[in-house]
Amino acid sequence: MATETVLATAVSNGGGSKICCKSGPGYATPLAAMAGPREKLIYVTALYSGTGRDKPDYLATVDVDPSSPTYSSVIHRLKMPYVGDELHHTGWNSCSSCHGDASADRRYLVLPGLISGRIYAIDTKTDPKAPSLYKVVEPKEIAEKTGLAFPHTSHCLASGDMLVSCLGDREGNAKGNGFLLLDSDFNVKSRWDKPGNSPLFGYDFWYQPRFKTMISTSWGAPKAFSKGFDLQHVADGLYGSHLHVYSWPEGEMKQVIDLGNTGLLPLEIRFLHDPSKDTGYVGSALSSNMIRFFKNSDDTWSHEVVISVKPLKVENWILPEMPGLITDFLISLDDRFFYFVNWLHGDVRQYNIEDPKNPVLTGQIWVGGLLQKGSPYKAVGEDGNTYQFDVPQIKGNSLRGGPQMIQLSLDGKRLYATNSLFSAWDRQFYPEMMEKGSHIIQIDVDTDKGGLTINPDFFVDFGDEPDGPALAHEMRYPGGDCTSDIWI
Repeated sequence: MATETVLATAVSNGGGSKICCKSGPGYATPLAAMAGPREKLIYVTALYSGTGRDKPDYLATVDVDPSSPTYSSVIHRLKMPYVGDELHHTGWNSCSSCHGDASADRRYLVLPGLISGRIYAIDTKTDPKAPSLYKVVEPKEIAEKTGLAFPHTSHCLASGDMLVSCLGDREGNAKGNGFLLLDSDFNVKSRWDKPGNSPLFGYDFWYQPRFKTMISTSWGAPKAFSKGFDLQHVADGLYGSHLHVYSWPEGEMKQVIDLGNTGLLPLEIRFLHDPSKDTGYVGSALSSNMIRFFKNSDDTWSHEVVISVKPLKVENWILPEMPGLITDFLISLDDRFFYFVNWLHGDVRQYNIEDPKNPVLTGQIWVGGLLQKGSPYKAVGEDGNTYQFDVPQIKGNSLRGGPQMIQLSLDGKRLYATNSLFSAWDRQFYPEMMEKGSHIIQIDVDTDKGGLTINPDFFVDFGDEPDGPALAHEMRYPGGDCTSDIWI
């Protein structure tokens, strides 16, 4: 049976909604999404938290329509009502998992403040070019009802609820972290995970209803990572190396997968988009490995390392070797390619994953990093000679920081990249970003033979913002994308 047919015949996760009905938000299948309209706007979280500027973070609306006179610029800024949120990741109140529900509406962007603990609901439908604040969920209410704080990843559910991973308690301890359940109007319902089923550490998660499974990843204790990265904290057990396998939708932990030294700081996780596939990948940041996870015949889950980015011997840096630091990755909607970034090395990579066990490198481009020409740091080759990477300018602008969050167009032909990871880590590894700010670049993708090339006409400079240089992090399209939408 062809993939399109398999996806089109998918049934609901038990909530009574069927994907074959085309009256809800999103798309019936991932392949249908690929045929969706070209992106014209991107919503980007932009930060002053941690920069030394006493200004609120904001949601930037960026024009990415080449036919528009304001192409490649920020056209609107929605300032948050408080200072110090550390806006980070975003999600939707409703997505393709609700496609068969005629009453569902992709209207609100879910916008957690990682440090403040607030969760903002942003109305993007009244005026997509100028979103507005709809509601604020206060951290005190979240903590009093659930004990949770430090909200991070959010995903919409077919039930209409929203699920948010929270990385610790109010004191910044990892113990007691878990998952917050919000109803369709952003009221706090409860924790999702059953009592006694808290993960060791929290970060990202992805659910796969056909296999009645949700898997979450591990960053670290907020009291550790919020102060910057200290390698001693890894040895002290303040960072994670585990995947947590939960029953879906019950919230009972069924298995803890220890990735060991091959999986230190496993951050982003994605199943393949085809909901009939019981496999996916997780990017281990510190170990700089791409790890495939998969279901066994006895309903347990296993893992294997499929790509290892070797650390580079370096001069003049804080350590004798520099890891790539895989901080983000994504999978194209047809499950043919995945893309990941090495935030410290500075390259973006494209791999063909038509054989999920054996990814093949098909594209690589350097767009920043600590080892670009002109940097004080140099890589040392096996012959003892030093070298640095060529990084092009875009519209006369040198590229700062390293590639961090990425977002792919629905058709898979354009990859957008920001360069801010987390303000305390930005300050530590790329201090110039505090004074010069972030940027967004766009990379053209060859989906036939493979390959990546920079679009020379697209550069959004957050160093020129009205309130001073800002840090840009995650990006979302108004109509959904390959990192927000889940098919059931």
